[in-house]
Amino acid sequence: MKTAVISDAAPESVGQRLREHHRIVLLTDGYSSPFLAKTAISMLRYRSDDVVAVLESSTPTLTAQETFSAGGDIPLVADLTQVPDADAIYIGIAPPGGSLPPAWKPILLEALRRNMDVVSGLHDFLIDDADLVQAAEENGASLIDVRRNRFRQIADGQPFRPGCVRIHTVGQDCSLGKMVVSLEVEQGLRQLGQSSAFVATGQTGIMISGRGVPIDCVVADFVNGTIERFVRQNEEHDFLLIEGQGSISHPAYSAVTLGLLHGAAPDGLIYCYEAGRENVKGLKDVPLRSHQELLNAYEVAANLRHPCRIIGVAVNTRTLSEDAAMAELEWAKKEFQLPVCDVYRTGAAALVEASLQLRAEVLAR
Repeated sequence: MKTAVISDAAPESVGQRLREHHRIVLLTDGYSSPFLAKTAISMLRYRSDDVVAVLESSTPTLTAQETFSAGGDIPLVADLTQVPDADAIYIGIAPPGGSLPPAWKPILLEALRRNMDVVSGLHDFLIDDADLVQAAEENGASLIDVRRNRFRQIADGQPFRPGCVRIHTVGQDCSLGKMVVSLEVEQGLRQLGQSSAFVATGQTGIMISGRGVPIDCVVADFVNGTIERFVRQNEEHDFLLIEGQGSISHPAYSAVTLGLLHGAAPDGLIYCYEAGRENVKGLKDVPLRSHQELLNAYEVAANLRHPCRIIGVAVNTRTLSEDAAMAELEWAKKEFQLPVCDVYRTGAAALVEASLQLRAEVLAR
């Protein structure tokens, strides 16, 4: 019988529960834009075999592919009666501020009455809502807040296993696709027979992989120590692809970016940017820093902790035509003199090769 209420993302029992969900409904109702529904889009991309439907009644489209450009023929449904055998409902949005839309509470209560687990990556914790807790207890369902945690570990700064090469995605801004780049490079390495693992640091990555640390919800003094501890728990792998968060120049989110850089002590960085973006996301009057400024800043900051260099560039060309995207990639190769790709359009092979080269260099030191 299922435990009634589980809340923290940290215990392995919660990760196991996430990995046991194989008939998931993604909830995006009324919030299906790419900006808001990025959690659902990534779930459709990386856990499509476990998703049976998207609860989205506000669009005229019928499938996930039509609405989110991912997920193929996974249907859009208007209510849970259309998916009677679903085992969980995942909140598929990541809105600014991380609040639960008030209109969604009745949907979650119905899901619990149907004995479905409810999984959320919002800053509003399910466990803090007495009505949801009562419904979960009465129906033997689980409330899982992947951001809620009790991590309380200070970094010790000790070296990691020398053969464990850590590659961390960083960016010109937030919401650029750093998680996707990490996942694609990790998959590429694994397909070549390399020992590799993806290290999730955000709610969506945790939902996809079933494990990780919700780093933006860890108390500031413990950010470095939390990611250091999680890396150490996985250092048997030859490659760790560590998901980046925020940007070192972002007025709101730079603290967590620096904490990841120093806690994970990466050997290499993959720099990510979105072609055409000019201002900081969410702060339209704040212009983005130049690529060169940020490349220098990331390398300086990283090297304060551990020898590190930029090994490649991932360009997000989602707003460009095919011709314009190819021109942007050619420009980036000349500008940065580094391996360049758009993992969506051209695949991650260039960055996979750069990762292999980095490991050869690290082992030769």
